[in-house]
Amino acid sequence: MENTREQAIENAEDISSNRSGNETFEAVRTRRFTRRGVLKGALMAGTALAIGSRLPPAEASAKPSFVFDEIHHGVDETHHVAPGYDADILLRWGDALFADSPAFDPQAQSADAQSRQFGYNCDFIGVIPLAEDRAVLCVNHEYTNEELMFPGLGRQDKADFQAMTADLVAVEMAAHGGTVVEIVRGGDGKWTADVNGKLNRRITAQTPMRLSGPAAGHDRVKTGADPDGMTVLGTINNCAGGVTPWGTYLMAEENFNGYFWGKDGLDAHPEAAALKRYGAPGEWYAWGKFDDRFDITKEPNEPNRFGWVVEVDVLDPTSAPVKRTALGRFKHEGAETIVNGDGRVVVYMGDDQRFDYLYRFVTARPFDAGNREANRDLLDDGILSVARFNDDGSLDWLPLVHGEGPLTEANGFRDQGDVLISTRQAADLLGATKMDRPEDVQANPKTGKVYVMLTNNSKRTADQVDGPNPRAENAFGQIVELTPANGDHGADAASWELLVVCGDPAAADIGAQWNEATSANGWFASPDNCTIDPDGRLWISTDQGSAWSKSGTADGVWALETDGPLRGTGRMFFRVPIGAEMCGPVFSDDGETLFVAVQHPASDGVKNYPGFERDSTFDDPATRWPDFEDGMPPRPSVVQITRQGGGKIGV
Repeated sequence: MENTREQAIENAEDISSNRSGNETFEAVRTRRFTRRGVLKGALMAGTALAIGSRLPPAEASAKPSFVFDEIHHGVDETHHVAPGYDADILLRWGDALFADSPAFDPQAQSADAQSRQFGYNCDFIGVIPLAEDRAVLCVNHEYTNEELMFPGLGRQDKADFQAMTADLVAVEMAAHGGTVVEIVRGGDGKWTADVNGKLNRRITAQTPMRLSGPAAGHDRVKTGADPDGMTVLGTINNCAGGVTPWGTYLMAEENFNGYFWGKDGLDAHPEAAALKRYGAPGEWYAWGKFDDRFDITKEPNEPNRFGWVVEVDVLDPTSAPVKRTALGRFKHEGAETIVNGDGRVVVYMGDDQRFDYLYRFVTARPFDAGNREANRDLLDDGILSVARFNDDGSLDWLPLVHGEGPLTEANGFRDQGDVLISTRQAADLLGATKMDRPEDVQANPKTGKVYVMLTNNSKRTADQVDGPNPRAENAFGQIVELTPANGDHGADAASWELLVVCGDPAAADIGAQWNEATSANGWFASPDNCTIDPDGRLWISTDQGSAWSKSGTADGVWALETDGPLRGTGRMFFRVPIGAEMCGPVFSDDGETLFVAVQHPASDGVKNYPGFERDSTFDDPATRWPDFEDGMPPRPSVVQITRQGGGKIGV
């Protein structure tokens, strides 16, 4: 049995639901570098990468893009940031968002109170400027940990949810979703939440939402409560996300499958094969015990109403969020945008599961910078494509369009709605490349490059090792850099390179690849989210899950060089407390604040934490970060990092 819900999720992601015969990215990578060499000239050694020695050393005169003193690898009960910087708590689980929000009382929680407080397990962070020192902060709340949220409870999926009640489930539902809150910067350069902000709102698992695009009104999204198939209650498991050029907030729905009940009735379900391709029902929560819409035997189509990208108009707190079905249905890690040279908007997305795919959506119409209203439904019309990596270093974007190629009624696709509801199966038929758990995908507006975070794939077996550079049991992940053809993000093709292969380069059996200039603290494992600062520099956050003990260090934020002789050099900037995951890095427009999300402190891998080595609960947590008060549980929090004395981060 897994130690935490995070490990349950990790194990579910380990079990690939992709039964297609499509090639893995590893096979493509092997063939390519068999002919071309590894990462621009690393030496070969028999059938393994000569990567214990790292990349060739950088020129002695090379100057780094990042200037700060690194912190050290390690793990303890608090957070750490580079010298000369402050890391202050901006918002914690339970903090007030409105003038009339009740005070946080962990001993007496209610759904009504939680719906007016900052939610649990903060992940994606978006910042939308309103004025020089005022902005809208948008934060996803991915999921809940009942064993750390509620006193005297413990982990419930270990005990058939016996102690869960309808009231506790209602609190969980209210703790999901997202927070939209105005923040203001004071004379000291620090931001605070404005509880009187007119744009403040909470979005939960019960918030009414509109379906739009080709799958809206489709027979497969109609339910007893919504016979028109146009309105959905809530959003769940919102991992990463994005902010559009017209200033809306994109919430990506990831592991929605875990919320549904009905395993015993799965084989009799009319869409059993489709549900299995998405890993539903997972039965990770007690929701199906109290709410029929989360039981597939009672509401067969409800799972098809999740797994989308949700758009929120933050400037209108009364507006209904919209699930944009044209962007496809899968386990969305994020939805990051860039305006193409021809004005069209491109959305890059990863499907976060082992052996699943990388996607791209290109709008049919261009973005209108002078007319926000004209962009309102821009994400309803365009082409969704999936990536096929080729061994010559090229990439093809394969359109997922009904009637083209195998996407026909003969293969079960009656219309475009079917293609989008069953995006994974459609991508299977097109021959997309199986990836090593693609997560965040970020385009650099300064250079046009695109960075794909491949977190890990521990289930690649030894019999898949083929060629001079593969890694079986890839526990540490890698980062792929894409270059769109002729700088056109809407082009049918791109080229690709490996930027880094993660893990400790001093351990020859791991197979890591870094620039020689990377220090003993500059390497990292399991890249998850990333961000580009205002100067076009790449920053990485990590999610090792319960496997952090394999690297010996907690998750955190690293700066990563992408150009010149120092390309592939990492520098460690921030570290989370024991059991936490590092999420949501994003900079203020002026580059003087880095916002990060510390998710599920005291949860992951605590049995491997020396001196603790037991299950972590509300009453007995591995850390009480960030309050460190008796009786106060660990609280997921957004942290703001600023330079002492002011100025840009990392210069």
